[in-house]
Amino acid sequence: MEAWPGCAFSADWPGGQPKLTLAEFNAVPAAQAEQALLDCCGSTRWAFRVAARRPFRSLLDLSDAADSAWHNLKAADWLEAFGRHPRIGERAATGSGSSRRWAEGEQTGARIATENVKVRLAQGNQSYREKFGYIFIVCASGKSAEEMLALLEQRLQNDPVRELEIAAEQQRLITRLRIEKLLPGERPHT
Repeated sequence: MEAWPGCAFSADWPGGQPKLTLAEFNAVPAAQAEQALLDCCGSTRWAFRVAARRPFRSLLDLSDAADSAWHNLKAADWLEAFGRHPRIGERAATGSGSSRRWAEGEQTGARIATENVKVRLAQGNQSYREKFGYIFIVCASGKSAEEMLALLEQRLQNDPVRELEIAAEQQRLITRLRIEKLLPGERPHT
């Protein structure tokens, strides 16, 4: 697993941003672990299942457990996670302070887009929601607004079953990025 640019962890823990080690994450109460995990992925069932699998031996072990939990969820759980994201190009109105700041960092490319691209993203977001019933979700880190717009336009051509699979995979990628930021001092391959 490699490091991914464009994400920063800044959870609302007492005393500000955590600088957690894996040992500390393993030791916190389950409710606190679940809350931190919800900033990585907005599915409550996913957060519960991952927290319940502690202790983890490594960041890779945690990431693998996160993937396993994600792949064993139902569509409703995926949709819950998608619903905690802002639309591409918009600021998050809900969620913890850290998840809102995180989304802003991930969507840097959309914020610096030309006005024409911003308008097209907004229109595409609306068309996507009308067609599929949830927001367009893409792992935006490192992508320009133009790249995200091209992906949005391409994915609007998908059927609902295929698109849900793609959106779920994009959420999984976002989650992996965020898990790396949850434990910034951990080495990915240990």
